[in-house]
Amino acid sequence: MNNDITVYGTDWCGDTRATRRHLDSAGVEYNYVNIDEDETAEKKVIEFNKGKRRVPLVEISSERGSKQLSVPSSAELDKELEA
Repeated sequence: MNNDITVYGTDWCGDTRATRRHLDSAGVEYNYVNIDEDETAEKKVIEFNKGKRRVPLVEISSERGSKQLSVPSSAELDKELEA
C-alpha cells in the first residue's frame, strides 16, 4: 500500500477526531490539515462538498489516482485503504 493520505478537518469536530483515531490505531500515516487555520484547505472542503463545510474530508492519492471521502465511516476508510 503506497498511499498519500490527507485528512482535512477541525480539532473540535468529533468525526474528525474519530477518523484520526481510526487511522492512528491502524498505523496509517497521514497528513492533517486544520481547516480553521488554512483558508485554502477550507475552500477545498467547501468546494468538494458543494458549498457545505463538512469534515473530515479524507483524500487518498496513489499511483492509480486520487479519491476523496467526505465524513467516511471506519468501514469506508478501511475499504479504500485496502484497494
